Amino acid sequence: MSVLRAMPLLTVSDLDAAVDAHTRITGMEVIMNHGWIATLAPPADHSVQVSLITKDPTGPVNPSASIEVEDVDAAHEAALSAGTEIVYGPADEEWGVRRFFFKDPDGNVVNVLSHL
Repeated sequence: MSVLRAMPLLTVSDLDAAVDAHTRITGMEVIMNHGWIATLAPPADHSVQVSLITKDPTGPVNPSASIEVEDVDAAHEAALSAGTEIVYGPADEEWGVRRFFFKDPDGNVVNVLSHL
């Protein structure tokens, strides 16, 4: 199973204010904004990313990290085989990803996704 990228997700109350603060302070730019989540990256290196999220529109909670994998269904099967708690999904989302959330042993919720 290949991991393509991993990023932290910071829950914010005001997306516009958070984007403004993070871009001003870090010099990162918005590379994606869906109105409820925005992803920032340095202008010259989009492999380094952080996402700011208000409220996940379909999941029951906001995850604290996202991990993009080559095969989300294989990752889901691995999670089930390990007895890991699945919090959400797998689901195909209207913004072009298939994903599921799992809860790690310390209670962190992680979004595992693949682009459709």
